[in-house]
Amino acid sequence: YTICNIMPILLEKSGERYRLDLNTLESTSGEIKINLDWSKGNIFKRMVKRMFGESTDLDLGCFYELRDGTKTIIDGLQFSHGLGGSRDQQTRQGCFTQPPYIWHIGDDRGSSNDSGETILVNFPHVHEIRRIIVYTFIYEGVARWADTDAVVKVSIPGSEDIIVKMGKQNRRKRFCAIASIYIGYNNTMTVKKLVTFHRDHADCDRCYRWNLDFTVGSKEDAT
Repeated sequence: YTICNIMPILLEKSGERYRLDLNTLESTSGEIKINLDWSKGNIFKRMVKRMFGESTDLDLGCFYELRDGTKTIIDGLQFSHGLGGSRDQQTRQGCFTQPPYIWHIGDDRGSSNDSGETILVNFPHVHEIRRIIVYTFIYEGVARWADTDAVVKVSIPGSEDIIVKMGKQNRRKRFCAIASIYIGYNNTMTVKKLVTFHRDHADCDRCYRWNLDFTVGSKEDAT
């Protein structure tokens, strides 16, 4: 028997990129998974940290732009308070089966040791998407990035996983653009490591020229 292991692609340096020709993939169905995983520690440590106000709530989100010019963001601040929905509904959580064909599975408030937060992209409709910037931000707690060991994994059907590690960062800003994903007209996908730090969503928007409008929101008050 021959065992074929598809080794993941690790983007190690900021600016490093991996380009994939989607025409070469055997699969044309399924979903692209964008997963953010980080070290949460064991349950006891999390309880102690929450008791003393030292917990770290790490959130996954993305800017996206479609081919028709539609662009906005998806993250936990957008679909808290019942403003989200199932993968078949068009809500602030996105939608998997209708535009934007991007859907955030849900906000992880650190209640388990499961594999972080995940955004799904409908693979057969990926050509309708122009670009995505994947980001994470620390909603609660001090910006202790070095303690999170945050990793973003982009899983594409029939291809290698693409891994972007944040590394032991000591930046004080609470918002990090981790990776960009560009879909070319020639049916290619390019994943690029960013790992740039920003004050907030608006600061990141200015850096990457999305030209969106932002208002201050929270998970306790509707945005």
